[in-house]
Amino acid sequence: MTSCIAAIQMTSHHNIQENLKQAATFIKQATDYGAHIVVLPEMFAIMGLDQMDKVNCKEKLGSGIIQDFLRNQAIENNIWIVGGTIPIEVPEAQEKVHAACLLYDNYGKVVARYDKIHLFDVAISSTQEHYFESKSTYPGRDVVVADTPFGKIGLAVCYDIRFPELFRAMHAKGVEIIALPSAFTFTTGIAHWDILVRARAIENQVYMVAAAQTGVHNNKRKTFGHSMIVDPWGNVNSSLQLEEGCIVSEINLEFLHKIRSEFPALAHRKI
Repeated sequence: MTSCIAAIQMTSHHNIQENLKQAATFIKQATDYGAHIVVLPEMFAIMGLDQMDKVNCKEKLGSGIIQDFLRNQAIENNIWIVGGTIPIEVPEAQEKVHAACLLYDNYGKVVARYDKIHLFDVAISSTQEHYFESKSTYPGRDVVVADTPFGKIGLAVCYDIRFPELFRAMHAKGVEIIALPSAFTFTTGIAHWDILVRARAIENQVYMVAAAQTGVHNNKRKTFGHSMIVDPWGNVNSSLQLEEGCIVSEINLEFLHKIRSEFPALAHRKI
């Protein structure tokens, strides 16, 4: 079975309406290219001037400007959407939000929700960069793999890519395609982005669809871009550099299962 998937690359800022307008343009472009599924980047709707901006515009699950947008775009374009991440309220921690990745079907229904598990609390002395995501974000706990007409789709977000055990847990659930909305820093992206995305594809024999933020944002954060769609053999089927845009690629599950059958590395695990 084959289908077409798209990854969107954006330079999001703190203005939600402007970000949604830009996302709509790229979703329409993906649809015109024949995509059945679109993956948006992390924080596609808001890249705040500071960490608390996203808390101030948090939404209740099922209602809000961002969720209404995703629902309507799925229906209008007759397309499935992996909605990057959006700030969803945490009832037990009002000063924080979940970085929630919602999967919409083409009827605008949420069929899966993943809350980012691994939070980016990192200080890079060489560039004086400091990130403390846990200050405003509440971590998720659940591994999510959803059944879709196009295959079993697993959801992960950005920093999750550094934790291979999460992807092994997805594999145990039968994952075939992994969507990875991201906002990788430029510094870490240069060093590790390509290696990590391709490694997760190769070692789990899955399609990796990595949709990234790019460029310099209003908060002065610089992200790496380089969105890519990687096949289960590690080939980069489609990619961008630093520009905003949309890439598409075929998802061929027969090819995926052929690789798993002919090269059954996962069945050979001893640990």
